[in-house]
Amino acid sequence: MKFSALVTAAATAVVLLATGCTEPEADSAAQPAGSVTFDLSPAQSGRVRAAKVDAIAAEVPKAIRDRGTLVVTGTSGAAPPLRFYATDDRTVVGSEIDFASLVADILGLKLDAQVADWSQNFVRVDSGEVDAFISNVTVTEERKEKYDFATYRKDNVALEVPIQSKLEYKDRTSLAGKRIGVGSGTNQEQLLVKWNEQNRAEGLPPIDIAYFQQTTDYYLALASQRLDGYLGPNPTAIYHAATAKQTRIVGTFSGAGEALQGEIAVLTKKDNGLITAVQHALAYAIEHGTYQQVIDRWGLQSEKVTESRINPPGLPKKR
Repeated sequence: MKFSALVTAAATAVVLLATGCTEPEADSAAQPAGSVTFDLSPAQSGRVRAAKVDAIAAEVPKAIRDRGTLVVTGTSGAAPPLRFYATDDRTVVGSEIDFASLVADILGLKLDAQVADWSQNFVRVDSGEVDAFISNVTVTEERKEKYDFATYRKDNVALEVPIQSKLEYKDRTSLAGKRIGVGSGTNQEQLLVKWNEQNRAEGLPPIDIAYFQQTTDYYLALASQRLDGYLGPNPTAIYHAATAKQTRIVGTFSGAGEALQGEIAVLTKKDNGLITAVQHALAYAIEHGTYQQVIDRWGLQSEKVTESRINPPGLPKKR
């Protein structure tokens, strides 16, 4: 089942979320300061657009300029506000599509947004089948060996638990002996595995790590209390906790761990000549306000950055 099948009813009315909070607004007829209306429709009439910037567009590799499209891949199994199927169960929408669209506009290209499973997105970049992977991708030192990055959001992750749960997060030791869900191949997995190793080294019970690929699956597992918690992207957790009213957030962390603020970035094949143009497009959008409009549209205030950086320090390599 696609995620949109679970939210179609909610899409017929205004969906309000107080950004940075875990409880929904009591009065859905109003839109208080700090709240956001989520558009789950395929039309996306409110999408933020930008004009072509000739000087930046000229930096795009000639083969891509001649083609006239920016081919972007990403997953579709996430929930609002990231990258998800609209209410028609066909059109992929969300903040990650909006950021990709903004970059494409500034580069003078038409966006071709495609869908693949998480691991296949990397394969498609490797083969040159697509130009970029834009789908909540974290900068890591291991990935930097094969790919280039241009940052556009902070990478924050959240621990979401069933609303009935008595679990309160103090530190990683709070998860010892608990069944915690995570997406396979994500930086959240790497963080959870590290915590588990540290706990076990201290003689604590292991974390029972459960792997999920589809958002709907972990939603059901949390609702039925088959999971003690789920470690996933902060924006998704905020949305789900506020709208489903079945979970709550008990902790928020940098996706890179305590020593470093993780960052989300556009990923391209290393040294293929595209990343400079992408970074300049993002920097232009930040400077001229269209970036902020996308942030506001999807309630991502806690994720915003003040500059786009190429290949900044990333999540450390696995030991």
